[in-house]
Amino acid sequence: LGCQVVLMGLIEAYRVNGGPLGEGLDVLPPGEKFDPLGLADDPDTFAELKVKEIKNGRLAMFFMFGFYVQAIVPGKGPLENWAEPVADPFSVNAWNYASKFVPQ
Repeated sequence: LGCQVVLMGLIEAYRVNGGPLGEGLDVLPPGEKFDPLGLADDPDTFAELKVKEIKNGRLAMFFMFGFYVQAIVPGKGPLENWAEPVADPFSVNAWNYASKFVPQ
């Protein structure tokens, strides 16, 4: 894992500092070099698409946080978290775990 982080860091540094794929509209995708659909041709549309991409990334990070919490609170894996409520949806639900956080 450490080797991969170092190699990817070197490759990205080369790209950002003017490597063969680093010349374009922006140093981050979507840019001129990788734009097979021509979405960056209109500057207004390009600016709007960049904002949408950032919002999509933030939403994805929020939902990944939900996945982590789902694994931490009951202390089980994703398949167990899915199988228990499917087998007995009326007795295994979110209210079982909500009572754990109530001060006693």
